[in-house]
Amino acid sequence: MSAVVVTGLGVVAPHGDDPHALFAALMRGESAIRPVFPELPKPAAAATVDFDAARWFTKLQLAGVDRVSQLAVAAADLAWRDAALAADAVAPDRIGVFAGCGMGGAAALETAYRSNNGRVPPLTIPAFMPNAPASHVAMRHHAQGPVLTYSVACASSSLAIAEAAKAVRHGEIDVAIAGGSESLIVPGVVLAWQAMQTLAHFQPGEAATAVKPFAADRSGFALGEGAAFLVLESEAHARRRGATLHATLAGWGSSCDATHLTKPDVEGQARALRAALRQAGLSPRDVGYCNAHGTATRIGDAVEREALAAVWGDALDDLRVSSTKALHGHLLGGAGALEAVITVMALRAQQLPPNAHGEATDPACALNLVRNVGAQASQLHAAISSSFAFGGTNSVLLFAR
Repeated sequence: MSAVVVTGLGVVAPHGDDPHALFAALMRGESAIRPVFPELPKPAAAATVDFDAARWFTKLQLAGVDRVSQLAVAAADLAWRDAALAADAVAPDRIGVFAGCGMGGAAALETAYRSNNGRVPPLTIPAFMPNAPASHVAMRHHAQGPVLTYSVACASSSLAIAEAAKAVRHGEIDVAIAGGSESLIVPGVVLAWQAMQTLAHFQPGEAATAVKPFAADRSGFALGEGAAFLVLESEAHARRRGATLHATLAGWGSSCDATHLTKPDVEGQARALRAALRQAGLSPRDVGYCNAHGTATRIGDAVEREALAAVWGDALDDLRVSSTKALHGHLLGGAGALEAVITVMALRAQQLPPNAHGEATDPACALNLVRNVGAQASQLHAAISSSFAFGGTNSVLLFAR
């Protein structure tokens, strides 16, 4: 079986729709998190996308297309363009779409619930269904192979990428458009997350630095929105057409804690980490960077550190770690895909984005964190991106140069 390679990258994210500009902003430590919904009882912050739907849709096409699907179509289209695939380069039934989406079209639901005239828009159901983003991407690219949606909370799009890689590796399809999207920045969803007490607390004027992964004074995450997609092919297929190879998706691992809906488990995460290493044929010492799940929650960060320690052992100090959620927010179902793109960019640029905002690390989270902006990594050959979800699903992607 041929290796699986990444030939296209596409993002529509809080830092823009260019992967290079996105990565440059992260390397400078620029936060996209801002206050939202001042009318709510408690202060709220989120990282939103400046998105012009008219670039991608006509007014007629937008009927019944929630923002979560709009972002997905745009990001997938950008990934396809980056892969430089001609329209007729692949037979439609050899193209698959694998998308992650945690909660579906929140804007459509919010509009329906808040209707003042008692009328619910007739396309509310197809707008908010979680598989709508994948379906719209498939229609845009005439993909007639498997079109699948994975909804496993924060691991959704990471797992979608892993499942796409399996299909490519086993020759079921020639090209996969894999990633995910999420757009939940509406008052009702923010209130629900506030009720769970998982969102970061902040003082007026400090929203941008509210998220502090692994820090002693961390208090939770901020929601983000956006979409990210990768084009995956077998190395043989990509080389035959002269494609640019951004990275190899060398390994992936998934597991379930099977212990608790919201409390993470060390051994569950460790199983996914070990599986990714095993499939890639690498040892922990071969991996130089981890784009951590790092939600800045009290329990989550400490459990993630213990899982890394359980697998890396005495090599843990050699593993550089950062959570970029401090800068772009937590995209929930779209998080794994965005962070996969960032991990690929780190490998390409031989640079590491910082673990921002935390002044003092929690002793329970002792890791070799990337402290400063502009960190260089000239010997970086392999990196992982971890996504650990409510429901206990864990997904780890391992990329190599």
